[in-house]
Amino acid sequence: MIKVVICGSKTFTNKCIEIADDLRRININAVVPKEFFVKMVKKEASLLHFSEIEKDDVDALLIVNETKNNIENYIGANTFAELAFGFYKGKKIFLLNDIYEPFKEELEAWEVIPLKGNLAKIKDILKDDIDE
Repeated sequence: MIKVVICGSKTFTNKCIEIADDLRRININAVVPKEFFVKMVKKEASLLHFSEIEKDDVDALLIVNETKNNIENYIGANTFAELAFGFYKGKKIFLLNDIYEPFKEELEAWEVIPLKGNLAKIKDILKDDIDE
């Protein structure tokens, strides 16, 4: 089964949970940050989520980049750190929406895939990678 770790601002907690449910409905195992459910110290939460990202059975990261404070496709500092770590660990990286302009150069260089809301593309893209 395809396994995806979800990353995003704590502001997007409800959206991340909704996305995880949507992914599970199409047979993708989705991991949501534990800090969304349990109060945690930021350092502890970050280390725990990084440990999820680096697991061998994780195929990809899904960055939930909604509009925040009128900023489209927002990716905050912590989410960008998770994204960069996922890139370093060789994971495929998907954006729920489109490219976040302030990080455009890095996101394009790292071959991050904007889904523009189409979650089914994850399965299509990863199926080819997993079948090989």
